[in-house]
Amino acid sequence: MSLVRTVKPKNARSKRAMDARAPKIQENPKKTLFIRGQTASQLTETHTTDLFAFKIPLSKKFTKKNAILPFEDATALEFFAQKNDTSLLVFTSNNKKRPHNVTFVRTFNYKVLDMYELGITGGDEGYRSLSSFKTAKPAVGMKPMLLFNGAIWDTTEVYKGLKSYFLDFFKGEDASRVAIEGLQFILTFTVSEVTDATPLPKIHFRGYRIVTKRSGQKLPRVELEEMGPRVDWSVRRVQLPEENMWKEATAKPKKSGEARTKKNITTDIMGDKLGRIHLGKQEIEKMQTRKMKGLKRRKGEDDDGDVSMAEAKPKKSKKVDAVEE
Repeated sequence: MSLVRTVKPKNARSKRAMDARAPKIQENPKKTLFIRGQTASQLTETHTTDLFAFKIPLSKKFTKKNAILPFEDATALEFFAQKNDTSLLVFTSNNKKRPHNVTFVRTFNYKVLDMYELGITGGDEGYRSLSSFKTAKPAVGMKPMLLFNGAIWDTTEVYKGLKSYFLDFFKGEDASRVAIEGLQFILTFTVSEVTDATPLPKIHFRGYRIVTKRSGQKLPRVELEEMGPRVDWSVRRVQLPEENMWKEATAKPKKSGEARTKKNITTDIMGDKLGRIHLGKQEIEKMQTRKMKGLKRRKGEDDDGDVSMAEAKPKKSKKVDAVEE
């Protein structure tokens, strides 16, 4: 049962707000809500601050503590997603069993679609924030380039889901064209090979700034300068999407007014329309044709049309008696 009751719009302004939240063929840029748990650590808060900087202006952050257990009861997360109109959530927590915990949540129709719980390994020594690197940072609203290193991103269900989540997380505004000046930084996600000892290997997340220098040629020399953050994630708990819900979430609706494509009809280079007709199996011997008396096979006639000598005897003429009137 939803915690947010459905209301009818009272005026044109509220109707426009409700229409903006309604499902669309072309989705709006996905917003992210950052929620702090009741026992969040300073390390997780610093890490989410760096992620928050990448998502500006499509991000919102709560500062108050919230007693939420995502994998036990996600009702509160669904409530916050619907109340703030956000599709993605990042929840931070910290306890003895799972220290420095970051949970990435994705929703569909304000219901939890999938969740990925990652832990920051190495503590304060293994993590370096954006502010610890004394380099220039990209401008607000710039879209990063993403690089996924390792074949596991396309072979394992857990990492395929994480890859899909990160693509949604860093997507930003849709753009039909991209200027070269807009390519300012790149984020890399590196995973080693799977072994018996490490069925879920760590994810090494790094951020680099793209620097172009003179090369004496037409194309400049491109170099990467680390700008942060630097963090290693360990995969802990995962809730993959249900098959029916995932199918519904990834379905592509038909556009209004879109002409239906006609099958087996093509146009050649001359502009002539060509059609292909598929016929079933034809049984010619069973086809009903026009009966002609001249082509009808007579009794005793072989396949070549010859008549045997035994049956070639002339027929006896019947005697007809003349009747006198």
